[in-house]
Amino acid sequence: MRHVVELTNVSFSYNGALVLEDIDLAVDEGDFVGIVGPNGGGKTTLLKLILGLERPSRGAVRVFGAGPAASRRLVGYVPQHTAFSLDFPITVMDVVLMGRLGASGGQGRPSRLKRADRRAAEAALGEMGAWEFRGRKMGELSGGQRQRVLIARALLCRPRLLALDEPTASVDVHAVREIYELLRRLNEAMTIVLVSHDVGFVSAHVNKVACVNRRLLVHPTEEITDEGLRAAYGEAVRAVRHDLSCLLDGECE
Repeated sequence: MRHVVELTNVSFSYNGALVLEDIDLAVDEGDFVGIVGPNGGGKTTLLKLILGLERPSRGAVRVFGAGPAASRRLVGYVPQHTAFSLDFPITVMDVVLMGRLGASGGQGRPSRLKRADRRAAEAALGEMGAWEFRGRKMGELSGGQRQRVLIARALLCRPRLLALDEPTASVDVHAVREIYELLRRLNEAMTIVLVSHDVGFVSAHVNKVACVNRRLLVHPTEEITDEGLRAAYGEAVRAVRHDLSCLLDGECE
């Protein structure tokens, strides 16, 4: 099977400081990979290397067998921080349609977006359970609702790889469960790479966990152990299993 993502002997430095060192990573078609690690350990940098937003100091990054820039049209991206103020009066539909700007249909200008682009945006909102929000302002939505909209925007390029940076940050437990369920369904049609600070949530949903702390250790989910987490984080880590159903029902033992 050809790898969707392949990093070989990759290192990255920023202002002379080594952020990532000798990274080897292979992501196969259909994988759901969670990238975890301590703050400052290089999680987001690793994702940016895959996306081509950063270039390695050494080594090679391949996405769908080519350089990240050449494969960008096959990748949907949900960044950690939105690039607009929540006070700005932009509607949900406007945000989702941004996913077509620069694509062949939209030709890079809002005035040239076609009826097919709007239909695609409506379909993506429906897939993410956000159709009812289409006419509302982004600033009126909850954190979980905004994340659904941003994922819908990423789907407009019809990606084969979906990359997300902390999609459940500042989202309540109900919304976290809903977002991971939506991602599970999306994973049936595309490969997913997700950055998270929460080992417990990630390990309950992904099939591979990449532990990053300058170096990288990759395990199938069932092989995550206290020793492996200690090796990745450099210290003891208390990994809490999040049983969302019991948290929501109030029946945890």
